[in-house]
Amino acid sequence: MTVPEERELWTPAPPHTLPEPRQPADDRAAWFTYTAAGDQIVWSAALSAMVGRAPNETGMTRQILARHVHRDDHAKALGAITEAWTSQNTVLITVRLMRADGGWFDVDCTLEPMAGPDGTVRGIRGTIRDVSARERARRESARLTRRGETVQASLVEPDPATGLLTRARFADEVDRALRGAGGALLVLRVQAGETDGVRPEHNADLLHRTARLLEDQVRPEHLLGRVGPNEIAVLFARTTWRAAREQARVLIEALREQACVWGGLVRFEQDAEAGSHGLLIDAEQAWRQSREADRPLTLVAHPVPVRDRQGSYRSRVADALGTDRFTLYAQPILELQTNRVTRHELLLRVIDESDGPQSPIQVLDAAERLDAVFDIDLWVVERAMRLAAEQPGLCLQVNLSGRSVGDPRLTNEVEKLLDRYRVDPAQLTFEITETALIGNLSEARRFADRVRDLGCGLALDDFGSGYASFRYLRLFPIDLVKIDGEYVVDLVDNPQDQVLVRALVQVCQAYGIHTVAEFVQDEATLRMLRELGVDYVQGYLIGRPAPVQPGRLRRA
Repeated sequence: MTVPEERELWTPAPPHTLPEPRQPADDRAAWFTYTAAGDQIVWSAALSAMVGRAPNETGMTRQILARHVHRDDHAKALGAITEAWTSQNTVLITVRLMRADGGWFDVDCTLEPMAGPDGTVRGIRGTIRDVSARERARRESARLTRRGETVQASLVEPDPATGLLTRARFADEVDRALRGAGGALLVLRVQAGETDGVRPEHNADLLHRTARLLEDQVRPEHLLGRVGPNEIAVLFARTTWRAAREQARVLIEALREQACVWGGLVRFEQDAEAGSHGLLIDAEQAWRQSREADRPLTLVAHPVPVRDRQGSYRSRVADALGTDRFTLYAQPILELQTNRVTRHELLLRVIDESDGPQSPIQVLDAAERLDAVFDIDLWVVERAMRLAAEQPGLCLQVNLSGRSVGDPRLTNEVEKLLDRYRVDPAQLTFEITETALIGNLSEARRFADRVRDLGCGLALDDFGSGYASFRYLRLFPIDLVKIDGEYVVDLVDNPQDQVLVRALVQVCQAYGIHTVAEFVQDEATLRMLRELGVDYVQGYLIGRPAPVQPGRLRRA
């Protein structure tokens, strides 16, 4: 990077221009007196030295002394003086004093009332003692305590239904195992029998029982994680292929006594080409082969080549799109100014053959990594256009993956669909997730500029949760920011979250950007978000996601 000329020519200022170090003063000699008669104030040479004034300076006034009290401590100092004067008792306070050079330090100030012959208070004497070292240590201790209370204790995030590692954390452990030694990865698909039904409570109970049974069966060094709606994975790190096969068969046999189970076992070697997500995809594909062949376990002795895995997954996406295995849900968004539902967020769901609509996180994560997500996003965009055409005036927010936003094909497709369905562009807002890995920032900016030119809106989802931080606010012409629900769900009881949300709102207001708060579940949170200046809210209090029914989305 070229260094600006001003910086090249810059030279350090002479040492004499820097503030002089403050020398320790004689604590006993630092004092001041104030006498009401004549409004007179006198202070010692030691106090003058403390605040950086000339020791022989004349014309001192209480206004000058007050200017040396830190502005945040003015009320505290005035209250202590009033208390000493009215109660006729000695009062001790700790305040910050300002030096003439702009620095500040901490002092204990003992305020003693001075009484006249008749017992009436005629003035105040203050004795000053520098306690900067003590107060600095106290503040540091308080800071460390706050850090301990606010920093998450562990990165391990247990799945709420099973208590096992989440897919993301489990994948981290697989990557760590790949760096250490060889082993194997087992993914188990667990499904209730025909007589058990497919009600959600039955499925949750089945997963919980399965997790507990596996914990009893596996060795302590083997890790468990929930990697899909009905999938539990076992990591056999530093295990031979023969031992992994035997343990996988034992586990499946134990589980088959209570449910239908299919397994896929993939071997890996140290520093293998396939990473954690590739191995998970291979193991998931293997259990599907087990189910299709009606056998308990499929073995994959070597990870699938990257090109083959990509082609296989694209075929799966195409099959899911062709057989209506994707569906849309919608969640209402409330505008706080009017107290009306003015827009809906469209949410993709994957139809699971045994458990109905499921979160698409697993599918989208794999599709995005294997460059197979564009067709999914295009499917969502087209159905959003159909809904907007059927209900003029209905505003919809459409989520896009990072890869699709950076794909040059997307801009042209959006233009074609707007023309085909004759949709008012103002009905559509495209959401970019802050945590998404945008493949091509130049193409993403081209897409953002073009959809804005067409009249569509642009939103940044999960703001505050990802690596992009505030950078995207300057890279893209964002109209709307969705504050990550992690900072909203405990907002009322968490002062740190309140500070963060307030700061995010203020930043967005300065940039001319509207804000939406996610995960709003109670009235107290809603009231606080109003006070903080948030523009829109969504969450279970406003409405849960529900299947999209054309012509029936609530607008009021």
